[in-house]
Amino acid sequence: MKKDKRVEAIIWSIALPGFAQLLNKSYIKGIFFILLEIIINVQARFNYVIIPSFQGNTDVAIEATNYQWIMFYPCLYMFAMWDAYTDAGGGKKPLSYIPFASAAFLGTIGVIASPTFQIMGVLLGPIWTGILAHIFGFIIGIFIMKLLRRIVDFDEE
Repeated sequence: MKKDKRVEAIIWSIALPGFAQLLNKSYIKGIFFILLEIIINVQARFNYVIIPSFQGNTDVAIEATNYQWIMFYPCLYMFAMWDAYTDAGGGKKPLSYIPFASAAFLGTIGVIASPTFQIMGVLLGPIWTGILAHIFGFIIGIFIMKLLRRIVDFDEE
């Protein structure tokens, strides 16, 4: 049951940062994350950028993106997910935060690189580059976390 609650928190956080906090009865944090998400979303023109991105109009998406604001989104998104996950009972093992932090870091780099980053000659734009960088960052973070758990003795602390 506990694992189910952690998975549910992650899924709701993917839908919208703050939803899982509301689910976990952390109402002030939930409302705060939702308000931050709305502010960043509107200022970055995130929802507008999603439409041409999904339609393959990458140049329109890049032109419409406010990069000064969209760079906040990966960190807010991943921190809200981490917070929801820990509130739901996850994150008890040492270094459990590393995949989330790594995804936030690489997601931000992905957004920054998105106007010029291409895969096999295809310009992906801010949405798809950001999503791929998040996934890649999370996977790298899992490997780093597992490696550090093997080489660092956490029983002495």
